[in-house]
Amino acid sequence: QVQLVESGGGLVQAGDSLRLSCAASGRTFSGGAMGWFRQAPGKVREFVAAISRNGDSTSYADSAKGRFTISRDNAKITVHLQMNSLKPEDTAVYYCAAGLRGGASNWIGHYNYWGQGTQVTVSS
Repeated sequence: QVQLVESGGGLVQAGDSLRLSCAASGRTFSGGAMGWFRQAPGKVREFVAAISRNGDSTSYADSAKGRFTISRDNAKITVHLQMNSLKPEDTAVYYCAAGLRGGASNWIGHYNYWGQGTQVTVSS
């Protein structure tokens, strides 16, 4: 079984930055693609960013481009999401996801494992 544990969420003001982290553990997980999704109240879970197995390919939602940066540390099987210039519409629960395949996909079905989520609240 693979466990994903997120950290770094919180309450910030518009224009501030946050860095989310997600650590993966589990004997069977060798490190496939990893990504971040988010879900705001009353809305469906949506893609934010993803990074390939080797970290050589990334993918971003249009809302994240230019503001968010995803990175990973394969030695620790950890993925980070640096979020800058945060907006109130970024308010959501952010979920870390990990897949068995390597590509940086924006498709929710690509991911096999999910974290419990971390709340990000951006006040105006």
